[in-house]
Amino acid sequence: MNIMTFEQLAIFVAVAEREHLTKAAEALRLTPSAVSASIKTLEAFYNVQLFHRVGRRIELTDTGRAFVSEAKAVLARARAAELMLAEMGDLKRGTLNIFASQTVATYWLPERLMQFHDRYPGIDLSLTVGNTKAACAAVMEGAAEVGFVEGEINEPALATQPVAEDELIIVVAPDHPFAALDKITPEEIAADTVWVLREEGSGTRSEFEAALRAFGINPYSREIALIVPSNEAMLSAVQGSKAACAVSRLAAAPLLNQGLVRAVNFPLPKRTLRMVRHKERHTSGASKALQQLCIGQS
Repeated sequence: MNIMTFEQLAIFVAVAEREHLTKAAEALRLTPSAVSASIKTLEAFYNVQLFHRVGRRIELTDTGRAFVSEAKAVLARARAAELMLAEMGDLKRGTLNIFASQTVATYWLPERLMQFHDRYPGIDLSLTVGNTKAACAAVMEGAAEVGFVEGEINEPALATQPVAEDELIIVVAPDHPFAALDKITPEEIAADTVWVLREEGSGTRSEFEAALRAFGINPYSREIALIVPSNEAMLSAVQGSKAACAVSRLAAAPLLNQGLVRAVNFPLPKRTLRMVRHKERHTSGASKALQQLCIGQS
C-alpha cells in the first residue's frame, strides 16, 4: 500500500506555487522527471487530477487548488514537530518528571531544581514526593524519568549515581535522659528509650535499621511508640516527649539550631543521596543536564 509522503506534499506545493515543473524542480534540487513522476503518482493513487496540462504550462485544477492549503498546513505541522524535537535536544523545550524521597525533596533538591530552571527555563519540571520505595517504583514504572533517594537500592533494573552525602543522627528533646550523656552505648539505644519511626519503605528507616544491625541490635527489639509518614512529624513528636528518633541532619538542623532538640552522641554511618534512572529507558538531555548539575553541586 502506498502512503502519501512529506516529500510528495513538498513537491506538490512547490509546483502549485510556481505552476511550472522545471522551476519547482530547480527549487527542490530535483530533476523535472522526478517532480513529474511524483505528481503523477499522487494523482494516480488517489484518482484525482491536480493540474491541467495546457501546452507547456500547468495550472491547478479546482481539486488541486483546494488541496494546496491542506498540504501547506500538513507541511507546517511537520516543520513545527521537527523544530520541537530539535529544541528538546537543545534543552529549549520539554518536561522532566522527577520523584524524590522526602528528605531529598525537602532539604537538598529544591536549590538544584531552581538552578536547573535558571539554566533551562523552557524545561518544565514536575516533582512528586514520597518515600524511597515509592520513588524507585515510579522510576521502574516510567511515571518518573529520574528519582532521588537516600541509601542503598536493591533493584537490578535501576542505575544509580551518587550526588551527595547526608548524615543520620539520633535526636531527642532537651530534657530526655540521653541529652545529658556524653555518649550512649548500643545497649542503651536498644533498651533505654522508646522510638518514633518513619513508615516502612522510608530510606531513613531502612538505613537506621541497617546501622542497628551492624551494632548487633535487633531493630524490632525496641519499643516503638509511633510510626509517622514524614521527618517533620517525627521531630514534632520527639520535641514534646521522652522518645527518640533517627533523622537526617539536614531535616533536624533548624530545630537543632533553635535548641528545641538535641543530637545524641551515637555514631551512625553517613549515607549517600542517589539519583536513580531505569537502565533500559532512554535518558533525555534534560535528565543528563540535571545529573551533571547535581554532581557539580555535590
